[in-house]
Amino acid sequence: MGTTASQLGKDLLSEYQELTFLTKQEILLAHKRYSELLSKEDRNLTSVPMEKVLSLPELKSNPFRKRICHVFSTSDMKDGSLTFEDFLDLLSAFSDSATLEIKSHYAFRIFDFDDDGTLDGGDLEKLVNCLTGKTEDTRLTPEEMRQLISNILEESDIDKDGTVNLSEFQHVISRSPDFVRDG
Repeated sequence: MGTTASQLGKDLLSEYQELTFLTKQEILLAHKRYSELLSKEDRNLTSVPMEKVLSLPELKSNPFRKRICHVFSTSDMKDGSLTFEDFLDLLSAFSDSATLEIKSHYAFRIFDFDDDGTLDGGDLEKLVNCLTGKTEDTRLTPEEMRQLISNILEESDIDKDGTVNLSEFQHVISRSPDFVRDG
């Protein structure tokens, strides 16, 4: 444990603590877990490939795991790989200490599959399909999907432009106590 702390350095550790919702212990544990994702021959890499991040038990069964990696990745390659700082941002946003505003901001970005800053019918359909699964018996019929998307937009699209923007999304989320608890 001492080696992990010294690898990060006290100043860097303090800076990470100021910039995240994580405690010093959580940051040290995150560094240990991140280092374990890098194999011996990968130690000189500056980021962990998405495939290795997806192997984490916390992400393995998350239907949005690939989107989560893409949203938190700062890689120019747009490959979902994560630097240690990306990894800390991810853990911080999903931590119990993160604010509703932070959680809802990242949830919106994860659900915005085409990265255009709005949730349109295509994003909502992908979102529903991620939640219902890919099997025939869980998949919605085209009519059920159309009705559900219509209902979501009716409830959430305050300015009636056919999409849900971040502020509309955050408005809906603020009325949903489950989102804060389960974040």
